[in-house]
Amino acid sequence: MRFKPPLFLGLAATLAATACTDPAYGPGGEYQRTRQGALIGAAAGAVLGASRPGSNDLEQAAGGAVIGGIVGGVVGNVLDAQARDLRGDLSGNVGVIRDGDRLIVRMPQDLLFAVDSASVRPDLQRDLRVVAQSLLDYPDSTVEVVGHTDNTGSAAYNQDLSERRARSVAGILINEGVPSRRVAAYGRGEDQPIASNYSPDGRQQNRRVEIIIRASR
Repeated sequence: MRFKPPLFLGLAATLAATACTDPAYGPGGEYQRTRQGALIGAAAGAVLGASRPGSNDLEQAAGGAVIGGIVGGVVGNVLDAQARDLRGDLSGNVGVIRDGDRLIVRMPQDLLFAVDSASVRPDLQRDLRVVAQSLLDYPDSTVEVVGHTDNTGSAAYNQDLSERRARSVAGILINEGVPSRRVAAYGRGEDQPIASNYSPDGRQQNRRVEIIIRASR
């Protein structure tokens, strides 16, 4: 391989300078992640292109950057669109977080379960049906359903409860038509809090199920 760092750095600078300047793609803009995905994909494609055997490092890097940028931009755009749709259709208490190459649909326990129960209440399943329909509308993704608890009770009990709740939610998604091969379910118990367990409000935030959607490449 004849990889020339100055060529890659110059190309990366050109890509950054020529990125879309629409405010929607800038910091805080609706499509900021789409732009970031395109730039990351372009940079990765440039490295891969330049690493291929050949006589022209610049041409191969440029070709890899174009392909990588297109793929990264498309993936980012799809996730942006799915996030926008979910935010419009889900209840106000459900969070939709865009995090790099994934979406996190965060559902508080109280929206799904009675205390110490792993059975999703029938009257609280609407939001899960909305998520299932979104997964059918955007089929090129995989899904992880992750249960979380606060630290009340023993760690072993909380781990078991989080696993059972994750399986319950995954089962509803699958029953609504999402192919089982796309869905994985597991629990984290009390190990990944997002707030302090020293207050009732913090413990309430930690009791949750997260549906993590990753775009297929």
